[in-house]
Amino acid sequence: MGLTIGVDIGGTKIAAGVVDEAGKILETSTVATPPTPEGVVDAIADAVRTVGAGTGTEAVGIGAAGYVDDKRATVLFAPNIKWRREALKDKVEQRVGMPVVVENDANAAAWGEYRFGAGQGHDDVVCITLGTGLGGGIIIAGKLYRGRFGVAGEFGHIRMVPDGLLCGCGSQGCWEQYASGRALVRYARQRATASPDQAEVLLALGDGTPEGIDGRHISQAARQGDAVAIDSFRELARWAGAGLADLASLFDPSAFIVGGGVSDEGDLVLEPIRKSFRRWLVGSRYRPHAQVLAAQLGGRAGLVGAADLARQG
Repeated sequence: MGLTIGVDIGGTKIAAGVVDEAGKILETSTVATPPTPEGVVDAIADAVRTVGAGTGTEAVGIGAAGYVDDKRATVLFAPNIKWRREALKDKVEQRVGMPVVVENDANAAAWGEYRFGAGQGHDDVVCITLGTGLGGGIIIAGKLYRGRFGVAGEFGHIRMVPDGLLCGCGSQGCWEQYASGRALVRYARQRATASPDQAEVLLALGDGTPEGIDGRHISQAARQGDAVAIDSFRELARWAGAGLADLASLFDPSAFIVGGGVSDEGDLVLEPIRKSFRRWLVGSRYRPHAQVLAAQLGGRAGLVGAADLARQG
């Protein structure tokens, strides 16, 4: 199969792109994400038809945030779009006249990185995305591992702290409450409240109050040497690295790939993650260590990965 289309469904926009066999995006189209579930289906179809016109594309891969069934056809549960057992494959196929594969967006991004990004040269890879929340994907022996029911890799909801912080999923102590963009902002606000003299740069970038701090301010302040901003990144990294150590005990990959917006800060966050990973890895002194690598594809990973999964069939 030659050219395929990848679709990445975001909270504010839906991106579609024509992707070749080398993972190169040739054409793109973007539409606003509608407020209704059925409107999203129509918008996906519109984006696919627009970007694919006259290109000879043969299949469509869709990355959706939520639980996707083992047949890669139905979105069982997508909290942000309010899909419940949404027969997305059938609905989009009827509209665009091409075969469609539906995949969890983090799985699609993991596959994109494995095939065309930081995972090249590795057969056993675990990816985590540190964004607003925490997602992930698993590659074992060169194949995407989805589990019996299609919902493996929901790392963000591993319980790291019994009876810990309340999570949006309804549980407590989930990993993403301690290692995510939301967690980073919480750490910074708490530390700025407790030690404002150590957060002068950080506070000045916002409105002067801890409540006015957001992720952009933390990144900029850390690059300027603000002690609270740097310490907030280190706290996030401590939890991220500890979680990777647990995943190493489960999957024993040769590489972890860290993506998502938080990872854009490079070694500011990656080096502390590596340090924490080594600290908490069981038998660390006596066993080989997986590499902890920065993702390479950025925001393109999900679209490219979805297109390639459609090509795989």
